Amino acid sequence: MENNDILIRLRYALDIKNTEMVQIFKQGGIDVTKEEVLKILTKSPDNYDEDDNGSELGEDEAHIKCNNKMLDSFLNGFIIFKRGKQDSKPGESERPAQPVNESVNNILLKKLKIALTLTSEDIIEILNEAGVQITKGELSALLRKKGHKNYKECGDKYARNFLKGLALKYRD
Repeated sequence: MENNDILIRLRYALDIKNTEMVQIFKQGGIDVTKEEVLKILTKSPDNYDEDDNGSELGEDEAHIKCNNKMLDSFLNGFIIFKRGKQDSKPGESERPAQPVNESVNNILLKKLKIALTLTSEDIIEILNEAGVQITKGELSALLRKKGHKNYKECGDKYARNFLKGLALKYRD
């Protein structure tokens, strides 16, 4: 699943407005305009007909590809948007941004769990609503840090159905 698709589905599931998207990106450290947000929220041209012989210039003007760093910044901004900025404790230095070396889907699960203050039971229930059965142990493996002996990479199936379950929960 592409990052743009993740943002489109997340925006729909949580009913996030365009102006809120701009604020979230800004809180995550990326300045975008409303027009750029709209370009990010369009499906990439290669998601349509691959046989389409449209001009390359037209494709670039109508679409901005969301890279991993941009998605990570959006998710960090979403945490701040939902929960507020966390003040650093006295004597504690601010943590530098860590490079994204985990699966995008694992990061998505972790950061949405934080932003929406979800428990593991909540995530299991959300996935259940989307028709996916997962045990607490399997979910724990998805939420682990890469390199941990029980870490499991989150596949597109879980991420897609998690976003679908969020839409069912928050849009009903």
